[in-house]
Amino acid sequence: MWQSATVRTSLGFIALAIACAFFADFQISTQAPWQELGRLMLGLVMPDFLAVDFLGEALLRTLAFAFVGVGLGAFTGLLLALVFHSAWVRTGCAFVRAIHELFWALIFLQFFGLHPLTGVLAIAIPYAGIFAKVYAEILDETDPQPARVLPQGSGRVSGLAFTRLSQAWPHLVNYTSYRLECGLRSSAVLGFVGMPTLGYYLESAFAQGLYGSVGALLILFYVLIATLKLWVRPRLLPFYLLAAPFLLGSGLPIVWSNVSRFFTQDIVPTPLRNGEGISGLMTWLLDLMTTQALPGIWNTLLLTQIALVITGTLAMMLFPLISRHFTGRISGTLGHVALVVMRSTPEYLLAFILLQLWGPSMLPAVVALALHNGGIIAHLVGQRSNQLTLRQDAPRGLDRYAYEVAPRVYGPFLALLFYRWEIIMRETAILGILGIATLGFYVDSAIQEIRFDRALVLILITALLNIGVDILARRLRSRLRLRHTATSEP
Repeated sequence: MWQSATVRTSLGFIALAIACAFFADFQISTQAPWQELGRLMLGLVMPDFLAVDFLGEALLRTLAFAFVGVGLGAFTGLLLALVFHSAWVRTGCAFVRAIHELFWALIFLQFFGLHPLTGVLAIAIPYAGIFAKVYAEILDETDPQPARVLPQGSGRVSGLAFTRLSQAWPHLVNYTSYRLECGLRSSAVLGFVGMPTLGYYLESAFAQGLYGSVGALLILFYVLIATLKLWVRPRLLPFYLLAAPFLLGSGLPIVWSNVSRFFTQDIVPTPLRNGEGISGLMTWLLDLMTTQALPGIWNTLLLTQIALVITGTLAMMLFPLISRHFTGRISGTLGHVALVVMRSTPEYLLAFILLQLWGPSMLPAVVALALHNGGIIAHLVGQRSNQLTLRQDAPRGLDRYAYEVAPRVYGPFLALLFYRWEIIMRETAILGILGIATLGFYVDSAIQEIRFDRALVLILITALLNIGVDILARRLRSRLRLRHTATSEP
């Protein structure tokens, strides 16, 4: 039987999500939402590849930003992982990875403009923090015995290469491959803030009602993700990394005076720029907290909690789609395709589409977050279930699910769900850029009003909120003795 502490924790989260639902806005405000959804489905069934004359450029830019950003992030993350025992390094990495790529992009846009450096750094900086943490965890899991038998005089670099790195290499490669998939999603989404990737052209096609072009772009993106392991071969990776910087494009030139002004004037709080002193700063902060930060925090937490529970529910419902204990060869393949589509579609992209179909409310955000993260967790739990060996007289159907498989995968499932908690909150905050009143909404509004000092404070609050949730999730995993390691990522 499932552990009582685990059951109580799960029921507590469900009860909290139900309570949050009473305060959420799930209204559909468009006149013919299902008709528009039908047109979109028709575009997916009958994509118009010939109408998308910019397809090649969009694809190359998306790949280029992903390879350069992830490559730079992985290299920096590996260096940081070697000194991750330092409290300063751990804190710095936690901070940079708590800020979403789109927030970084919005910051860099203010002084770099639409330059390739904006997109590259927006991916590389948070990914460096993520890589540092995960690489450090993978290296810590290696067997220390080989390092003890090295001959005297072995250099530190050679010792590291032939002991910890050699053991951890397969796990490092697998995780980096998974992060490249994430990088492709991040690169595509950068198009929504003006970078010339798939998201930019997708937003333009959607605004014009060109659903055939929308379908062509989405199908191309799914094929790109699904075939990643086929064309990203180790021997070809150096070629991709060398070619990618030349495919980023030139963009607009950087005006370095804007960079200087941003750091010396724009982000300095207005009361300090005007010489109003500490009292003026406190009044300014109080107004910011009451009118923007607190409403944004409330809506972010509200939406996160609802999306988290729905994500978990979907994952537990869908993992049998790829479990050998419930499916055959054909049905398992179809289930795998369905989960690939779900986890390959970025939350931001899916929320954008649903907002066009249903209108502005929390419903598109909740559905987008649940589908994407539910697909990821269902995929991982399904893989975990395939490792189970059932007794010969095990029941079938619903009884097999309820009494044999679900209880044995529920602990790892809950660990994965808590691991995704902070990620869901990061995405919840950034969805505010689409018009949902989370913290991202107020960040975007402040940037549009050229109040960069306000935007920076709100971004810092977002980062601290994410760090707080990450700490809470780790403590819950520890208290419930739920084990989840970096190597369990897809």
